[in-house]
Amino acid sequence: TVLLGVSSGEARLADIDTAMVKFADTFSAAAAGKTEYLSWRALITGAQAKPEELRRFIETKPVLDFNALEPGKAASDYIRAAAREMNLTPEHGVRVRLTGPVPLADEEFVTLTDRVYLMVGAMIGGVLLLLWLALKSFKIIVSIPATLMSGLIVTMGLGLMAVTEFNIISIAFIALFVGLGVDFGIQFAVRYRHERHFNDSLAEALSHAGRGVGIPLLLAAAATAAGFFSFLPTTYTGVAELGMVAGIGMVIAFILSITMLPALLMVLNPPGEDEDVGFKILAPLDTFMIRHRRRVIQVAGVAGLVSLGLMFFVRFDSNPLNLRSPKVESVATLFDLMKNPLTSPNTVDVPAITLAVADALADRIGREPLVSQTITLSSFIPSDQDRKLAMIADAGNLLDATINPFDVQPPPTDAENVAAMRATAAKLRDAAGQAQDKPARDARRLAASLETLAKAGQPARRRAQEATVPGMKTMLGQVSDMLKAQPVTIQSMPADLRADWVAKDGTARIQVFPRDTSNNPRALAAFSNQVQAIAPQATGAPISIRESGKTIVGAFQEAGVLSFIAITILLALVLRSFHDVMMTLAPLVLTGLLTLASCVVLDLPLNFANVIALPLLLGIGVAFNIYFVVAWRHGQHCHLQSALTRAVLFSAATTATGFGTLWLSVHPGTASMGE
Repeated sequence: TVLLGVSSGEARLADIDTAMVKFADTFSAAAAGKTEYLSWRALITGAQAKPEELRRFIETKPVLDFNALEPGKAASDYIRAAAREMNLTPEHGVRVRLTGPVPLADEEFVTLTDRVYLMVGAMIGGVLLLLWLALKSFKIIVSIPATLMSGLIVTMGLGLMAVTEFNIISIAFIALFVGLGVDFGIQFAVRYRHERHFNDSLAEALSHAGRGVGIPLLLAAAATAAGFFSFLPTTYTGVAELGMVAGIGMVIAFILSITMLPALLMVLNPPGEDEDVGFKILAPLDTFMIRHRRRVIQVAGVAGLVSLGLMFFVRFDSNPLNLRSPKVESVATLFDLMKNPLTSPNTVDVPAITLAVADALADRIGREPLVSQTITLSSFIPSDQDRKLAMIADAGNLLDATINPFDVQPPPTDAENVAAMRATAAKLRDAAGQAQDKPARDARRLAASLETLAKAGQPARRRAQEATVPGMKTMLGQVSDMLKAQPVTIQSMPADLRADWVAKDGTARIQVFPRDTSNNPRALAAFSNQVQAIAPQATGAPISIRESGKTIVGAFQEAGVLSFIAITILLALVLRSFHDVMMTLAPLVLTGLLTLASCVVLDLPLNFANVIALPLLLGIGVAFNIYFVVAWRHGQHCHLQSALTRAVLFSAATTATGFGTLWLSVHPGTASMGE
């Protein structure tokens, strides 16, 4: 029809240039064995559809199998299989993606277990290598993991008796127990090797080792346990339970280190020690440290002051989504939805006593600069309905015969399609003539693609039909439905839609969308604060994220202060010397400051995962300091060349290796713990 208008001068090829280009692309792809779907929407409107215009959402409530490691896997697999059966695949121009709490949880488990063998292998290999370098005896090395596993089992049993069940925070006691349990074991084993070097009697060497490290281990275990038990008064249940179980674990670790470990060594009877286990090579460094002790303290003081200044820039990332891998489908889909304010899950809900109150409050909130828009049930009622319905009625009268014809011809045969393609190609070439402008060139290109398609096999023409006809039918059906529009009122809306926005008691919901779609915790906090300044009763994901972050940070701050006080009191009661207490605590404080300052310099924010490492820092830090202070009180001043330094060095390296291998994880939260 259009080509007739062109030949009669009533239309121009330029008027259909865009359509010719689109059809040529689709037909050329079909002839080449590919399916390139024609967008009738873009063809009619003259603009590419926005993602939100093409997306459709299906909300499901899957049946979960909690006996499986991925409770929703069967439901997700069923949905994907159904989509493939319905040809809802990228090859057919449709992409089906799953997101929501169930896919997020299932795929997080997958990322947690990914590379698990690599991490475990690296951890075991690294720890065994360090234990060998520290102990140089297979029999001693076997004794420490055996003691450690026994203590872990006992602690787990007593912990379950104390807290009933472990949660995502309290389960971190395993890392704390292993870190400090290995330290206690290495301290005893290295001291035993030192004593065995001077006394070939196994029993006497074990007895001397027990007397030598018993008091430092007892004090370290007591101080660490007191620090962990100080978590109990915190208001956050997870942190309080972590303190309970970890405190019990320190008691168990100490008891087994001075009972089971010596017993195993007595049974296994490792060979004697020919060489001293200290680091004689560090003797010059000992001399240097003693001679320049004031300068060393000054450097440490400056580092502490600089670190203290950086404390104001420590960040806590309270957004749990940032702990998930952005490469998995559920997270990638969620991040994609967040780019559009209309589909972002980071919305705030505000309840109001009536719909009228909700409408007024929504109008007020919507004027805030950080708010993109607000929606209530009234938002679904179009404005100026009478005028719009009249226009729709006019369009319906004009298009009705086209969309709903009385006489519908049967689908053409393949031979008829071939004949039509060749006839259309000839008309296109006639319309283009000898002109060389873009519309003429595009007309000849479309003619060539039609001729190629006509010569190709029937499968190529079926691909062309699949790429054009179903979309046209869908578009015509949508237009037909839109032309049936009726007046919209609250009462005419579907009951399930009304139930989403107005409760049975009349309470109405306002949904508030953020203007900033970056998913930045600070932006979300500012947005939620702005909404709550007007509507304190507001709730939603941004508010939950902000408040949970405050709760976690506050709980760990409170636990840290209480632990420090408890450890200080215990050290004062045992050491009975202000000087010795300060020597024990000063390095601990400096360690904490340097660690947090490093997080600032490396742009490594604290989060719900890596914050668990801070209690381990507290425990290990106070234990190491106690060992050196007690040794100093007994007259040992050249620490670096002693067996104690060997024990502390390899204990720290073993713990660092155990945590450091977590860096290999593809799960961002787990990897951040390793960092």
